[in-house]
Parts: sequence; structure tokens; C-alpha cells
Amino acid sequence: METIFEQQAAIERQYARIQRRLAKTQLLDQSNKMRTLGVIGVGLFLIIIGLAVLPVLGFIFILLTALAFYLLSRFQPKVNQSMLRYQVWLRLLDEQKARLNLDWDAMPAVPPRDEQEEVDHPFEIDLDISGERSLHRLLNTGVSLEGMLRLRDWLLELEPDHEMLSERQSLVRELIPMTRFRHKLQLYSLFATRFTSDPVDGDRLLDWLDTQSESKQKLSSLLIALALSALLYLTVILFVFVHTSPLFCVVALLCSLIWYLRTKKEQGNLAEDTYQQRVAFGQLQQIFGYLENYPYARNSPLWHLCEPFFEHAEHRPSRLLARLERITGRATLARSPEGWMALNALFPLGAILAYQLDQCKALIAQYLPIWLDVWYELEATCSLANFAEMNPDYTFPELVPDRQTGSAPVFQAEQLGHPLIKKSKKVSNDFQLDAQGEILLITGSNMSGKSTFLRTIGVNLCLAYAGSVVSASLLRTSIFELYACIRVTDSLADGYSYFYAEVRRLKGLLERLESGTRYPIFFLIDEIFKGTNNYERLIGSEAYIRTLVEKKCVGAISTHDLELVQLTELFPFIKNYHFKENITDDQMNFEYLLRTGPSPTRNALRIMQMAGLPVKWDAPQPQP
Repeated sequence: METIFEQQAAIERQYARIQRRLAKTQLLDQSNKMRTLGVIGVGLFLIIIGLAVLPVLGFIFILLTALAFYLLSRFQPKVNQSMLRYQVWLRLLDEQKARLNLDWDAMPAVPPRDEQEEVDHPFEIDLDISGERSLHRLLNTGVSLEGMLRLRDWLLELEPDHEMLSERQSLVRELIPMTRFRHKLQLYSLFATRFTSDPVDGDRLLDWLDTQSESKQKLSSLLIALALSALLYLTVILFVFVHTSPLFCVVALLCSLIWYLRTKKEQGNLAEDTYQQRVAFGQLQQIFGYLENYPYARNSPLWHLCEPFFEHAEHRPSRLLARLERITGRATLARSPEGWMALNALFPLGAILAYQLDQCKALIAQYLPIWLDVWYELEATCSLANFAEMNPDYTFPELVPDRQTGSAPVFQAEQLGHPLIKKSKKVSNDFQLDAQGEILLITGSNMSGKSTFLRTIGVNLCLAYAGSVVSASLLRTSIFELYACIRVTDSLADGYSYFYAEVRRLKGLLERLESGTRYPIFFLIDEIFKGTNNYERLIGSEAYIRTLVEKKCVGAISTHDLELVQLTELFPFIKNYHFKENITDDQMNFEYLLRTGPSPTRNALRIMQMAGLPVKWDAPQPQP
């Protein structure tokens, strides 16, 4: 099992190899440019001498110079492409190093949260699932916008499906050792977006196809345009060979021009419609071509997922997108309106291209949504596989179907840690829940680790329900519906105070329980009712916890109210746990280890004193 230092060393070695290859390619690029200049200089000299001595010799030198220049110019794009690939590969390795070191500034950005989602989702903000320093950003290796969003949707799933998760786990397991496949797919994707900082937006292409799905260029209009063009060339031939009046040529040309102007709307705006889409489809062509030609293991999960790329020989992405590339390439001539009008008066190229484009788009519209969906699924799954490869000490969770547990939910974790904490600082814990209605009541001093522990449970459940590995040596769990009340904020826009926002969130949990859920709810509540005074907080907290005991749920609640620990005497389903600190040489040292029983210590006044606030009190001796 590789340590993080061994992984970093391996990346550094690969980084050095790519840098050496890039340096060699850059030297080759410079030498090729010098050769080109040399060919031009020597060629011009020989051409001048040859023409002065013998004209035929001069023309021979012209042909030889042109041939040498052509060969060198054909070689140069390959050199440029190699340099760009190496640069993209270095970028990929930089991003991988950033993920290993939790260097948030160097990680690629992810789409920002939607404001409505921030308000409504029951755990997205509380567990740092999305955002700047989030689980989503750590996991994501996708390049397409929809692939990134699909990964986020998996992490935010409210009602996971056991069968789907089993299939996803199988695919992730297959992809973990396929490092070369994953990196090359990411390399092709990054290379496709090398000229832009924006992700590939496949849905924009689907929208373009949907808005133009009905053929605008009528076949009858095209046939008439071809007939008028044939008539024009016939009059020209008759004028040249039979010496008919040139007036016939002029009339035929005017008829062709008038018909073009009359039916121009049927062609649409070819220049605008095709230019941007040509770039976007060109990006997909490289990615889909790689997925189409990869030698998959037959009947493997990956083979079944990528089957749409190669199951129809006549309608493979390489053929359809290459055909579209040819059509859109010719349509770029329409960017010059005057020249385009003159050309179409002589020959109905616009009508032909518009008709071909309509036919090609109709065919691509049948397959592109399938290809894009597979690509998005593969990008999100590769993100999970990359996360598993970076963390070989993590394990796949065992997801227990309801039929194997009866009515009792299961949650058993060993060495459970938080994946967003550096491994050098991470502290892991063991704990389990055995019965419906069971509640962990967690007490402890300030900064002792209560909130982090709640997030640790939630984040690992999100990973498990996305099909990923988890930060644990063992995790055996039923499928729950997650609900968190950890990071609650007030709202100036809506006029909510912090306390009222917390009340609304806690009320939402009860309403969700009353409405009936497919799975038991796993709730995580941090410092319940901390926005009000001690007296009312204690009364409200006790009443709320009593209500939860009777519901279809399990969960953990952290609190500073040590009076609540007495609830374990009334309800056997409530269990006391705590975190503690040790004081050595007048300094607090936190263990971050979960212990049974209520907290024996408090430290708020000591923290105030250590911060320099004017607090004096007789500090009790720490209990052993």
C-alpha cells in the first residue's frame, strides 16, 4: 500500500519525465522553424540563380522549394500538438499533486452552488459537499460541466438506490487499476479545452440540435436551385460554342440570384450556426474517438457502459462527427456575405450545405445524447476511481439491504476519519449504531472535535452513497436519508435570525419524519438550540430529543448542556459519548478521540483567558 509520500514521489518522477520530453519537443520545434527559414532562404537564392542561368532550372528550384516547405509545414502541427499535450499533462499532474496535498488554491475549480440549493438542501452546506473547499472539489477530475454536476448530484443524493450503487461500485473497482485509461481520457478532455477556461458544455450542443431539429432547407427549393444552376451553365456553354446571345447568361444568372435571395431564410445563418458548433464538436471528436477505439475487456462493466460508442459501425462518433466537421468547415465561407452571395448565384452551395447539415444533425441528434450521457457518467466514475487510487488505505463500504437488517438500521464504522483533513493531522474513531431510534448524545469542551465528528459521519455516508471508497478501515451501513443541522446561518434578505433559521431547520427534520420516508433518517445536529439562553435551550432540547426517540431515525447530537446527559436514564436508546482535552504545562491538548460517557471537563473560560480576555476564576484540577 503506497503512502502519500510514495505517491508524491511517483508523481514527481513522472513530472520530471514529461518535462524532459517537453524540452526535447521544444528544441525540435525551434530546429524545425530554423529549417523552414533555411529552406526559404536557400530556395530563394537558388531560384534567382536558376532563373538567371536557365529558366527551366529556376522552375525546378521553385518546385523543390515548395515541396520542402510543404513537408516541413506538415510536420510542424504535429510538433505543436505534442508540445500542447505535454503541457496539458503537466497541468494534470499539478492538479493531482494539489489533491494529494489538499492544496485548495491549486485544485481546478468546480461550478458554484446554486443559491436555492444552499437554502433547501438538507446537508450540502453543513457537510461541505460543494463549494470552494469541498468534497466535490477534492474528488472532481471531470472536464465537462455536466460530468462535474453529475458527480455533485451523486454526493447530494437523498434516496440512494442499492442496486445502482452496487453497479457503480463494480465500475469504480474496475477503473481503479486502469490509471492509464483514466489519465488519457482526462488528457484528451483537457486538450480539447486548451483554448478556453470554460468546461465543455454538452447541453449547449443538445440545445442547438433541438432548436434546429426540423429541416429548414426544403428539398424542392434545393432542386430548383440546382436546376437554375444547370440552366446557367448551359447558357454559358451555348454562348461559348454556339455563340448565342449573352443576354441568356445574364437572365439565367439573375434567376439564380433571385432564387437564392428568396430562399435564403431556409438556410438560416450558416456562418453563425456552424462556427461555434464546429469548435465544440471538434472538442468532442477527440474524446469520443478515444472511447470508440479503446480495447475494452469484453462484457466488463466498462465495456457495457461504453458500448454506445462502438455498437453501430455506420453511426460511430468518428464517422458522424467527421461528416459534420466537413460540412461546417465548408459553411465557414458564409462569413463573407458578399462573396457568399456571388458564389451562390453561380452555384447553390448554401442550399446544398444547409440540406446536408439538416440531415447530419437529425442523425447526430439520435446518438449525441447517449454519447454525452455515457461520457458524463464515465467522468464522474473516473473521479471516484481516482479518489480511491489516491487513498489506498480507504475501503469500499458494505451497503446492507433492508431485507438483511429487518426493521433495525445498521451503522458500524472502524477508523472513521474525515477525508478533508490532511492525513498527518487526521484522527479516526470507531463507533456503531444498532437500533432504530438510537441517538448519540455527544458532549465535550470547545474545539474538542464534536462538530468535526458529526461532519465525518455525514461526509463518509455521502461518499458511500455515491459509490466511492470511504475514509475508514471498515464501514457497514444501511441506506439512510441524511439530514444535518450543523452550519446554520441567518438571512438578512429573508429577515431570519440565526436562532429562527435553526428552528426552521430542526422543524424541517420533524416534518420530514412525519411525511414518511423511504429510508430511516440519519440526522446530525450540532449544538442544538445554541442560539438562545441556557434555560430555554435546555427545555427545548430535551423536548426535541424526546420526540426524535420515537421516530424512524437514528443520529447524533452534540451539546454543551451537560444536564441533557441524564436522558440516558429515561431512554435506553440514548447513549452518552464525549470528547476531552488534556492540560499539560497550562496548555490544552485535544485528543479528538470519541469516548463513552458524558464529558468530565469544560474549557470555555480557559480559552477566553488564553486569548487574553480579562477572565479570572479558580480553575478546577483536571480529572484523570
